[in-house]
Amino acid sequence: MVSSADVRGRRCARWLARVTGSAAFALMLQLNAMDPACAADSKRIGISPDWMDPAVSPRADLFQAANGRWLATHPIPADRSTYGIDAYTQEQTLLQLRALVEELTARTDLAPGSDDARLADLYRDFMDEAGADRLGLQPVQPLLAIVDQLQSRTQLGSVFGQVAAAGVQVPVELDTVADERQSSRYAVHLSQAGLSLPDRDYYLLNDARLRGIRKQFLPYAAALLVRGGVAVAQSDAAARQVLAFETRLAALQWSRVRNRDPLRVYNPRSLVALQRMAPHLDWPTLLGAQFVPTDPGTLIVAQPDFIVGLDRLLAHTPLSVIRNALRVQVLRSAAPWLDADTVALSYAFEAGVLRGVPQQQPRWKRGLNLLEATYGEALGRLYVERHFPPQAKAGVQAVVDHLITAYADSIAQLDWLAPATRTEALSKLRQIRPKLGYPVRWRDYSACQVKPGDLFGNVQRAGRCDMQRRNARLREPVDRDEWQMTPQTVNAYYEPTLNEIVFPAAQLQVPYFDVAADDAANYGNIGFVIGHELSHAFDDQGSQFDGQGNLRDWWTPADHRQFVTRTAALVAQYDALIPLPGSHVNGQLTLGENIADNVGLTIAWKAWQASLQGHEAPVIDGLTGAQRFFISYAQSWLGEVREEEERQRLKTDPHAPLAVRTNQTVRNQDAFYEAFGVQPGDPMWLPPAQRVHLW
Repeated sequence: MVSSADVRGRRCARWLARVTGSAAFALMLQLNAMDPACAADSKRIGISPDWMDPAVSPRADLFQAANGRWLATHPIPADRSTYGIDAYTQEQTLLQLRALVEELTARTDLAPGSDDARLADLYRDFMDEAGADRLGLQPVQPLLAIVDQLQSRTQLGSVFGQVAAAGVQVPVELDTVADERQSSRYAVHLSQAGLSLPDRDYYLLNDARLRGIRKQFLPYAAALLVRGGVAVAQSDAAARQVLAFETRLAALQWSRVRNRDPLRVYNPRSLVALQRMAPHLDWPTLLGAQFVPTDPGTLIVAQPDFIVGLDRLLAHTPLSVIRNALRVQVLRSAAPWLDADTVALSYAFEAGVLRGVPQQQPRWKRGLNLLEATYGEALGRLYVERHFPPQAKAGVQAVVDHLITAYADSIAQLDWLAPATRTEALSKLRQIRPKLGYPVRWRDYSACQVKPGDLFGNVQRAGRCDMQRRNARLREPVDRDEWQMTPQTVNAYYEPTLNEIVFPAAQLQVPYFDVAADDAANYGNIGFVIGHELSHAFDDQGSQFDGQGNLRDWWTPADHRQFVTRTAALVAQYDALIPLPGSHVNGQLTLGENIADNVGLTIAWKAWQASLQGHEAPVIDGLTGAQRFFISYAQSWLGEVREEEERQRLKTDPHAPLAVRTNQTVRNQDAFYEAFGVQPGDPMWLPPAQRVHLW
């Protein structure tokens, strides 16, 4: 029996077949608008025709063809640096969270010390802007007093440790996470830190824009120093000294590309060896102030020569300069929780200058962001109870299963893998653990205290509580049920040391996934997201870890050389792209994400094809299943970014820009060419020999 939808699809398809390129899309949109027979139910089609630009052909620019009308009519809100499908979904989630939290703050029956009471009390404190103004700089004085205690180099470890425990950035950052070589145990990891600007390049490169940012940093730092007790007459000179100190610190740091190598950043050292490397830091005191046990065992040092260089820098830098550098960091970290003038000062530089955002977010949004950062899983429990139905989790689980099967089939058919490598890859794939929606066990916040009327103190206590939890677990086996994102996060991730893919509840909702939507659209969107995260297990970093999450070489030498050759071609492709004048994509920095994009889309396509079980996908609203798949993929990247933010991302972000992620990825997909009839001479054409195929 032929359904009415099939009849409608065939009729629209006949009209669409008469034209090609942008004219076809223009006609398709006109038919949708004028002929009810050509208008499919929006939930069934699963894509948004209203977002599409009828003047642009997918053969010229898929990103613009799929999203151009939306981009032309939706300017970036004044309080954001980006806007698009992610931001829209985040906004809807924030509205849901606001309703939940305001319900709590209206209640008078919350049990003292309960998670609900913590959320309500902390939110009320943050919303009391007048109270913050009355206190002014008073809340930060105890931290500044700790900085003032730095009168001898023997006190460096103590002072660094104390302020770091309060959430202040110091030149060395530590965290207790799984040991990459023994993924069942925790180890303390030490890494470079201490910069006020986003990356070392902001200090070291000499282009006009970065020189301008350094120039604007000086009055910002001077104003912070005045708030930190430095005399106005001395603040400008002190700010220049701080910038010079941070510039020398930046020169010691490794680049983001160098830091991407898991082997290079795995450098185990004993506490005794660490003390020899940097004798001017009292390491036991520095670690102990951050709740690390007395005998931490082997520590993993990410950048050993940075630690050595830092010690020399600290030995030769006047203590007055180090104190002022710490004062800047203390005020930077404290500013969002202080009086309105300090908040505005911080925002003008941190968001305005660095990211191009002209207007601050409403206070209620910032309050929810604070709850997210402090008691995120307590908030997530409420969110899941209200907004994540069981059928959504079950629906995504089915897609995950199909993706894993498709990935296994793909690995089994690769002609460039030796049997030994293929066996290891399949074993790793089988051991990947999907986590969907929310944790099986919620985090226990009972040791964390919220005191009404003490906003900055509450922020510090929450940070210390989490630091104590993370660093005190050093003696425990790795908790494989823990999540690194909250359920209300619009994102997903792969963790190599746990060999797991994690998809929070907020990522598993419309517009990313709709159980009632067309399969082609769902596989092009959430199917791609799942394939992307799976593919991180086999990107240039993840492929160095085995199925147990251990950093171990499971490749034959010949297979590894073949993999490096193929990924080098991908690096070259992206290096050649210039999304902004004078700024190109860093193909090496973005390699892991580019591998995941390209392979993830390939696997999502294969999984969707397998789900058809040999049947042909119906034509809906004049679009074939293949066209809906790729349009859905392109619409999953719908978004726009302010130029200042984009330029910062090109320096610091391992992800390529949105349009690049859309267009360059599909240019490597043979199915895309067939779906839209892309031919030599079309802007989206890439000769078959230049298309990169990996897994």
